[in-house]
Amino acid sequence: MTQMFRKTRAALTAALLLLNVSLSVFAQDAPQSQSSQPSQQTQQPQQPQYRVRVTSELVLVNVVVRDKKGGLVTDLKKDDFTLLEDGKRQAISTFDFENVDELKTPGAAEATVSGAAPDSGSLLRSNEQPASLNARDRRLMLLFFDFSGMQPEDIERSVGAAKKFVQTRMQPADMIAVVSLSTNMRIDLDFSDDKTKVLSVLNSYTSGQGQGFDNGLTGSSEGAAETGGAFTADDTDYNTFNADRKLLALQAIMQTLGKISQKKAVIYFSNGISQNGVDNQSALRAATASAVKANVSIYPVDIRGLQAFPPGGEAQNASLHGQSAYNGAAVLNDLSSNASTQETLSTLASDTGGKAFFDSNDFGAVFSQVQKDSSAYYVLGFTSTNAMKDGRFRHLKVQLNRPDLKLDYRSGYYAGRDFEHLNRADREQQIQDELASELSQTDVAVYAGASYFRQDDSRYYLSVSLVIPGSQIPFVQAKDKDNATIDVIGEARTADSKFAIGHQRDTVKLAVDSAQQVRHKNVQYNTGFLLAPGSYHLKFVVRENQSGRMGSFETDVQIPDLRKAPLRMSSVVLSSQRVPAAAKKGSGPHPLVQNQTELVPNITHVFTQDQHLYLQYEVYDAARGKNPTPTPVANGAANSGASNSGPNVAAGDAAKNIPQTKAPKDSVRVFTSIEFLQGGMKIYESKPILANEVTAPDRRAVIFQIDLPLQALKPGFYVCQVNVVDDVSGNFAFPRSPILVKEPALSAPTKVPAGK
Repeated sequence: MTQMFRKTRAALTAALLLLNVSLSVFAQDAPQSQSSQPSQQTQQPQQPQYRVRVTSELVLVNVVVRDKKGGLVTDLKKDDFTLLEDGKRQAISTFDFENVDELKTPGAAEATVSGAAPDSGSLLRSNEQPASLNARDRRLMLLFFDFSGMQPEDIERSVGAAKKFVQTRMQPADMIAVVSLSTNMRIDLDFSDDKTKVLSVLNSYTSGQGQGFDNGLTGSSEGAAETGGAFTADDTDYNTFNADRKLLALQAIMQTLGKISQKKAVIYFSNGISQNGVDNQSALRAATASAVKANVSIYPVDIRGLQAFPPGGEAQNASLHGQSAYNGAAVLNDLSSNASTQETLSTLASDTGGKAFFDSNDFGAVFSQVQKDSSAYYVLGFTSTNAMKDGRFRHLKVQLNRPDLKLDYRSGYYAGRDFEHLNRADREQQIQDELASELSQTDVAVYAGASYFRQDDSRYYLSVSLVIPGSQIPFVQAKDKDNATIDVIGEARTADSKFAIGHQRDTVKLAVDSAQQVRHKNVQYNTGFLLAPGSYHLKFVVRENQSGRMGSFETDVQIPDLRKAPLRMSSVVLSSQRVPAAAKKGSGPHPLVQNQTELVPNITHVFTQDQHLYLQYEVYDAARGKNPTPTPVANGAANSGASNSGPNVAAGDAAKNIPQTKAPKDSVRVFTSIEFLQGGMKIYESKPILANEVTAPDRRAVIFQIDLPLQALKPGFYVCQVNVVDDVSGNFAFPRSPILVKEPALSAPTKVPAGK
């Protein structure tokens, strides 16, 4: 059981089918049957539910203006500024002035991006009581201590510098927040101007906060410390993850600060970030783009200070392997490594309008620079005339009609990227983030259902079917059919949603004959999990890869422990379509595949009169006993009078017209029949079907497959009841499923082949 929970087998079914049907509702079966799906009906209009998303294309530029003597200029108006993006003039739509020292706004009132912050509005934490301070004309400083790779002496120096600033140089207009990163990231203090609160948080930090997540070795013993080990580990992958971890933490902070329109300064105490080639470029760009969008400037501080690199290494380290200590290579490697860790910090500063502080043991300079840059500044807002969301860097230039003044502002920003311009890694990250999101997108309608089948006493196969209306896939031209793909990702979690038990990921290519046919059909994707009995939460995210729209479906499922049930029975699967079974990669026997034919579950239980209703279910561990004198019931195949031709019923296989044979002694005797109820009245009941043999000995299962034509039933709602009786043990079950029978379409549409 434990091994099964650690590694859930991949889906036994991964088939994509284009069905000529539309889904009107999600039908939940009775306890014995968790799902079903229609296959050939006309589509009905849907009323989709959407998640409201608000996006802003406003770009903010902070401008500090000084005269020849370095004094701040505070009397400029919007008309004094000219703003260029990539050489093209942009209209300044919003203009604001923040003066921390004077607490006043010069000139006539203009439309602002900051305005007056409400008296109540959390600056960092949305789940706590908000701060009662107004962010207008305040200097917002966030101290970010990256303890993940710091040594004890580094922690003491950085925290000591922060405490010294608070005690001696913190001004009444300063609001300080404190965030730390060790094994996880924590907001230790929301923005506050209370020195006592800030010092209390800083005093709580100890030299043991560091977690030792500094860079590992690269696999080469040359120049590495002699530890006595048999070999030198290659920690390149770990180093890449470690750098991404720091950058993603910065990005999370920027996204939290985005709701504050004023300029923010993040003082980042770090021992450097080492990039590995281009592996960390995506996370670095995401961090800087988030900072620019949130109007945040990053001021990195290398807390290692001014370092010396002895040729033989430092005294606290072991002696070095190889010849690098004697030919100067050790010093060169140390210098290169130190420069590479500082390069990332320098990029964060330059791309966000901040400044980096390296090779200095005086950490107080960073606080002076932040106070200087945030004393008085103008905030220019504009909407770019370049509507392309290509993710490229756009250069900014701010000009004044007074040439004697000096301007300080960031050099540019990265434009946003739409789905078309996302690379493969970003697209994968997007769908992974959507799976982890608590509030998923619903731009694409997704319907799902599940049913369970026993594999052995401790494991069950949970079959899951996802259906997407064809109208949700934007085929606009015939050539688009070659590019039509759907990404599917899903997972099964325990009922408390703490542990992922199973995971699915697939990209499916749609094969259609024409661009218009798919709009009148549905796309069905079948997959599954191998699970133990219990309660689970399923979540699937689907993305169509032309416009990037996504949809999701979540549901709770219960897999019963059939060892406690009097009659051990699987779910009842209803279907209106059978297809040739495709080869399943990496999967074992599939319960819905019999004799090279796969049963396609019908999710909504909607059928038409010209269709057949296919039912499949299994009975496990049927009791054995001596067979009495044969009774006049159907065995293998029978006619029931539902239509002129009657239903085709198979117990054990799908073959028709199986000749009756005398049942062996001590065999099973399981009877089953199908009833249709309407308004409390029985409309139709098939003849009893008798099974004397165990169809799947490895699973001790008797498999029933029943084919019922629906042409004799009038259109309307019915309750389909399956009667199952174990004649030897006397146990029985009567699972029910609601179905809807509709009139057939006027003309039969052309079938569309499925494909990958």
